[in-house]
Amino acid sequence: MIESCPKRRMLFGLSVLGFVTILVLVIESNWTDARDISRKRTFIVEQNSSCWQKESFEVLKDCEPCTDFEINSGSLGVCIQTHHKELLKCSGGATVLRSCDRAAYYDEKAFWKFEAFMLVFSVISFICFTSRKKVLNKRMLQRVQRQLANSV
Repeated sequence: MIESCPKRRMLFGLSVLGFVTILVLVIESNWTDARDISRKRTFIVEQNSSCWQKESFEVLKDCEPCTDFEINSGSLGVCIQTHHKELLKCSGGATVLRSCDRAAYYDEKAFWKFEAFMLVFSVISFICFTSRKKVLNKRMLQRVQRQLANSV
């Protein structure tokens, strides 16, 4: 198992894994950036007003999820595409609902759930590691004691 693996081979393996990880991150970041530039997001706007594209606007209500009723009934056309909406006020005075991507706080919430899971997983892994190390040290000590007892 891993206990019999030489230190040199371990360092080589970890170096290769680190290099592959960095390579994947670089390739992925370049690939996703290129995809985002070519893809233009067109959002559905309620009341056929596109004042937010021509004029400056103020966000009255940040991106929030639509209710189940709004999605299923189709009462708000902006809720059909992304299931999220935001309220804008254009400089001309028009108030418009616009479809938007997921709200940032949902992503933040998912991130913190992931971080909590990783923390719990790390603690469990550490406990398993230390208990395994104790077992192996105990076996090694017993083996040494047996060898000493046999040589006397």
